[in-house]
Amino acid sequence: MADPATYRPAPGSIPESPGVYRFRDPGGRVIYVGKAKSLRQRLNSYFADFAGLHPRTQTMLTTAASVDWTVVGTEVEALQLEYSWIKEFDPRFNVKYRDDKSYPYLAVTMGEDFPRVQVLRGAKRKGTRYFGPYSHAWAIRETVDLLLRVFPVRTCSAGVFKRAGQIGRPCLLGYIDKCSAPCVGRVTPEEHRALAEDFCDFMAGNTGRFIKRLEREMREAAAVEEYERAARLRDDVQALQRALEKQTVVLGDGTDCDVIALAEDPLEAAIQVFYVRGGRIRGQRGWVVDKVEEATPGELVEQFLLQMYGEATIPREILVPARPPDEAALIELLSEQRGSRVDLRVPQRGDKKSLMETVERNAKESLAQHKLRRASDLTTRSRALQEIADALDLDQAPLRIECYDVSHIQGENVVASMVVFEDGLARKSEYRRFSIRTGEGDVASIYEVICRRFKRYLEERAATGELDAGTDDEAGRDATGHGATGHGGDGHGGDGYDTNGYDANGYGAAGRGGAATPIDPETGRPRKFAYPPNLVVVDGGPAQAAAAQRALDELGIDDIAVCGLAKRLEEVWLPGDDQPVILPRSSEGLYLLQRVRDEAHRFAITYHRTKRSKSLKESALDHVPGLGPARRQALLRHFGSVKRLREASAEEIREVPGIGRATAEAIVAALRGESPSPAGQGS
Repeated sequence: MADPATYRPAPGSIPESPGVYRFRDPGGRVIYVGKAKSLRQRLNSYFADFAGLHPRTQTMLTTAASVDWTVVGTEVEALQLEYSWIKEFDPRFNVKYRDDKSYPYLAVTMGEDFPRVQVLRGAKRKGTRYFGPYSHAWAIRETVDLLLRVFPVRTCSAGVFKRAGQIGRPCLLGYIDKCSAPCVGRVTPEEHRALAEDFCDFMAGNTGRFIKRLEREMREAAAVEEYERAARLRDDVQALQRALEKQTVVLGDGTDCDVIALAEDPLEAAIQVFYVRGGRIRGQRGWVVDKVEEATPGELVEQFLLQMYGEATIPREILVPARPPDEAALIELLSEQRGSRVDLRVPQRGDKKSLMETVERNAKESLAQHKLRRASDLTTRSRALQEIADALDLDQAPLRIECYDVSHIQGENVVASMVVFEDGLARKSEYRRFSIRTGEGDVASIYEVICRRFKRYLEERAATGELDAGTDDEAGRDATGHGATGHGGDGHGGDGYDTNGYDANGYGAAGRGGAATPIDPETGRPRKFAYPPNLVVVDGGPAQAAAAQRALDELGIDDIAVCGLAKRLEEVWLPGDDQPVILPRSSEGLYLLQRVRDEAHRFAITYHRTKRSKSLKESALDHVPGLGPARRQALLRHFGSVKRLREASAEEIREVPGIGRATAEAIVAALRGESPSPAGQGS
């Protein structure tokens, strides 16, 4: 690892002009490209305070061995040069957008003598017009099948086309009038090209003139009693209308725009684009990006626009979720590439805002699906667990991880969550939630919940006799209290288990991860807190990690590892350490810890919202002795509101059927914050 001070430019040598800079590794390869309005200010920020930089930026600086720059005249030139260098050098520390899947396009090969309609994926070819992308290839084929009635363009491969010309007989599509059969000379190359151009015009959104033309011809044919031809034209009109129905109108006035939305977490971001042409959604596309460097939503949008529209067609209007930092320069660059004005807008209301929300939901779903695919891979999970073990200096991979998080609003309705991951997968049946009793801050809440959880653990072990000396080996567990393994997780007992899948001390057979589940032999149900984790993760920094460790120490538990995961910089804190453990940006271990922490946060927030909603619905009437739900409803029906009930006297309240003198006085006292009168116990 290089020391950034060894290649720091000499004072005064960096110009203050706009420009683009490159960091290179010892082998001369470019590892990062950036632009700046002032090269001097930007580059000095890298070398001024190394300790204050983001960990990922620190990694980039220690990987680099030199830095150079190029001065340009304007910010637009800086954007152009940055894009060119990123494309040329593919730097490892720059944000790279990659498709979350391979999207199919409807392509028309206008560069050929006889243009062909087909489905294509991958890199775009010169001389071919593309429409889409579409979510599924079958969606393209359905549309093409409808349009071939009206625009019988060639769809066959070069081999089939050549063979049909040699034998003088067209393929089946030529016989059923879904191909104009240029292979056998039924139409001239010029006539076939005109059909292909009409097909492209229709797909580009110029639909009205074709439907009007066919309807006019249909009426003319009917007027001269050519009813068969009129019927065919009617069917053609219906085919075009069905093709249009597959593309819902979302924006009026024939709007052409791209709608871009993103969903992100500290490590990754997903971007979705809806292509709207003629007011209709013509296709969509998605990307997922690793956030190698810390970036705001506006910076992600700027980087995405540069990479996406480097070669693609640019629409007149682009809707984005956040404004790029160099908006004016970016608009100028895009307008120059398009040849006319390009507008960047953040929709605030109306149909465009609604459509942006739809695209954003798709982006969130795309990010969730990406995480799910990544988490489902067994090899990846195994690598993640081993990376965590190596980073935290554990004796073995943490097959069972428990994570705790606290949720509240200004100290009210304080709750905590416990989520469990086994073999890197969530085990939701073992999630637990806690109502915090102390409410003295996050650190005290973490201490309380760890104490309560592991006191139950000790109680459960004592109930099964596990705390007696010499029982661990007999029960088929190792020194850490982990269960013995069964036969590959097939649900039946392995060595040390009876035929019902339980061992002598009530432990169930091991599942896929090789960890036994504690079972209560009396009820046959799993014990809630009897199985210990290998690793306890708390959401927070050194203070929270120290509180969790203190709780375990006071309970005499010394075989469970503890760490805290701070959200701001994704730092892993070990109890008692002054410096955090920084896992590599590409680490699967960091990704797993983040998923565990985020799941604990989600579970805690859900419980907190439920509890807060319940408290908001509570009424002072709920605590009046002898006043049940039926009488409360009767009171509210009689007075109309709690406000009017609060203003009523005890005598007025007694007018409600079923309410006696003592109950009425108790209601008045409860609503007015007074102590109830001791006189009278009856109703």
